[in-house]
Amino acid sequence: MTDGLDRETLEMVMESVTMFAEGELPDTKLLEIDEADEFPEAIVRGMCGDQLGISLLFIPEEYGGMGGGAFDVYRVCELLAAVDVGIATGVLATFLGSDPIVFGGTPEQRKRWLTQLANEGSLMAYGATEPEAGSDLGSLKTIAVPVESDGEVVAYRISGNKQWISNGAYADLYTILAMAPGGPSWFVVDADAEGFTKGKPEDKHGIRASNTSALSLQDVEVGVDRLVGEAEGLGLVQAQAVFGYTRLMVAAFGLGAGWAALRRAIDYSTERIQAGGPLSEKQGYTHKLIVPHAVRLEASRSFIEETAIRIDDGEELLNTEGAIAKYMASEAGNAAADAAIQAHGGYGYTKEYMVEKYKRDVRITTIYEGTSEIMEMTIARDRWQQHLKSRGRFYLDAADRLDRLAGTNPNVGADVAALAARALAGVMETARIQRLTRNQHLLFRIGELASFVECAGSFARRAANAAVGGLSDKAETTFSADELSVMSRVFAREAANKVAVEGVRWVLGAAAPGTVDADALAALAGTSAIAQAQAGLLTDMDLVSTAINGHASTN
Repeated sequence: MTDGLDRETLEMVMESVTMFAEGELPDTKLLEIDEADEFPEAIVRGMCGDQLGISLLFIPEEYGGMGGGAFDVYRVCELLAAVDVGIATGVLATFLGSDPIVFGGTPEQRKRWLTQLANEGSLMAYGATEPEAGSDLGSLKTIAVPVESDGEVVAYRISGNKQWISNGAYADLYTILAMAPGGPSWFVVDADAEGFTKGKPEDKHGIRASNTSALSLQDVEVGVDRLVGEAEGLGLVQAQAVFGYTRLMVAAFGLGAGWAALRRAIDYSTERIQAGGPLSEKQGYTHKLIVPHAVRLEASRSFIEETAIRIDDGEELLNTEGAIAKYMASEAGNAAADAAIQAHGGYGYTKEYMVEKYKRDVRITTIYEGTSEIMEMTIARDRWQQHLKSRGRFYLDAADRLDRLAGTNPNVGADVAALAARALAGVMETARIQRLTRNQHLLFRIGELASFVECAGSFARRAANAAVGGLSDKAETTFSADELSVMSRVFAREAANKVAVEGVRWVLGAAAPGTVDADALAALAGTSAIAQAQAGLLTDMDLVSTAINGHASTN
């Protein structure tokens, strides 16, 4: 369990990041870096080192850091991504590179390298992905051959190739995953090690302010003391231990960049006059291009914050929750940035306007640290197992809890979120009876639907907590409790409708004709009640639009 930073310290850190960005990274500078396709090494090193010391947030206090918790890191990552996802990636890459040491290193190893990061502001890189294996860490081709002296292993020679490595050409230290005789293992490698070469920077679609390079290792020799944990075969366990955490940070990137793009569209809508009034007052504009995206982003935030609190409370292996957070926030951020371009019309399609850059940058959040499709697979497999183990009660029990919440908080959308959960339980049970999850696409769609349902429940809880002052004192508080309640109601309707329509569609689509009664399945999914729950949706969307416009000057 970690308390992380207190509220005042977190606010100080975020204010420092904001002031640094305003001074060093105005829009003109960011566009210049993007056009030049260059890694602003001095700026990133300044942020990690003496100028800002942002790396200290990720390092435990006993090694000279600030000991930030998951909640603190989420807030700062969101802020960094709102400035530039590429630069934020350069900072996060150091944190990611240190993860195997933080979670798997011996006390001596943690002291040695984490203290170096804290004192010197060094950059790190995380060398896991390979050209052919992609995100499949179990298909490693990089090998680590033991070097023996007098019958004892004294070193390893590492050979192989790594691909898509953030900070690859500029890091001072690398954690490299390789196959040792005892299984996948992490090793710490210095940048200047003999036989270690870095490829040219990738010419990327977005995050052009980050460096992404291939790595090549040819008989790179490292001492046995650089085997993380000083035991072979722990690499995948060490990697799995942090997926819930690191994917939460990428979720924060999607959230930050998505909101940054949307805020520019909101500001534009208040200034752009058409047919005698601002676009911000026209439903055809706001209810397609602004409101749905703001709602999805805030639904994602609720799940991010809930998961961060659980991590800080000491829960382990929240890989599925991290996957849901990343999936929802990255997809919502990508969609919001796309809508922001549309909201600006022709202007949004030009590189002069930052929304074009935000769209190219935020796209990566649906790809790195596991693609959206891998997230769907991760979520679906786990929740399918939960459905089987609970004999179909997993989402029914969630619905019961949401109904109880609706009894004490009738305005937060918990009743509709409960309908969504029951609908998903019905869809999954029908899929079980008919043995339909042999169809991979159906299983993936269950992963998507589960994400929407769980975010709907989380959003309702967040709105209810906000109403009684029960949010974390470090929570983001742009919207009031009443505004969050309205947004939660809008999202709950979307989640429920999505399950009722798409869940039924894909179960019927996977089944052989005539084997599933469509009317019975629709009744089991509660489609009639879910359709009725859509009443009042446009009125609530009007309220969300008013709330967003009311915050336009502070967004």
